[in-house]
Amino acid sequence: MRRRDFMKASVATAAVSALSQTQAAAALNAAENGKQEFYELRSYSLKPGVESQSLDNFLRDAAIPAWNRLGSQPVGVFTPRDNAEAPRRVVLIPHPSLEAFTTAPARLAADTEFQKAGAAYLDLPSSDPAYVRFESSLLRAFAGMPKIELPPYAAQKKPRLFELRTYESHSEKAALKKIEMFNNGEIDIMRRVGLGPVFYGEMLIGTRLPNLTYLLSAEDDAAHKQHWTNFGGDAEWKRISAIPEYANSKIVSKITNLFLLPTPYSQI
Repeated sequence: MRRRDFMKASVATAAVSALSQTQAAAALNAAENGKQEFYELRSYSLKPGVESQSLDNFLRDAAIPAWNRLGSQPVGVFTPRDNAEAPRRVVLIPHPSLEAFTTAPARLAADTEFQKAGAAYLDLPSSDPAYVRFESSLLRAFAGMPKIELPPYAAQKKPRLFELRTYESHSEKAALKKIEMFNNGEIDIMRRVGLGPVFYGEMLIGTRLPNLTYLLSAEDDAAHKQHWTNFGGDAEWKRISAIPEYANSKIVSKITNLFLLPTPYSQI
């Protein structure tokens, strides 16, 4: 490495280290003061070829209104774009605090309006379940984007497409370094180039830990591809991604994605 390049890399690394300490302190302060949301991400497995009307009716008419009354909004309900072989519903539930998440089941059980509206679903017999099983994960919003954001086309319920992306890391330290990279500029770049981020979350409880998960949006597939092209060519992204500490080979071991379409009753 040439001396000039070495000096640039050293300065960049020192700046990142200083920023990381600041970001860590800011994240801790934000979490303690309730500024960062918590997200429950559910995946309901459905039987192939079986109607999901019971689940959809329950989510639309009982669960979402009840979650909204608890302060959880907007709630997103999605269907994977390729949904034929393993049909499911993906549900994103934001919670204003960890306490709100932990007390939600008890508050729903005491909500007579919820119990009445969801009776047809809640009282289904074992011979006719609404779904096979559901998996649930708990995430904490990034300090750089502490609450859900809705691009105009999503807020207006116009045609839209979502991409759910998960970045796995080989260690907890590496996962935190990737979160730091998002907080130190990557989120801002994604907003600017039109990738339409909805949320970013650090996985606290779930599978394939350690990892982070985030949701992007666009008007359609062509627009989404163009936004990614713009991102890859962005000068600021090239600068950040060239910082040695942020090299993907050091902090990200696997990336998976899932394209989602909103249900007609989704609030996202």
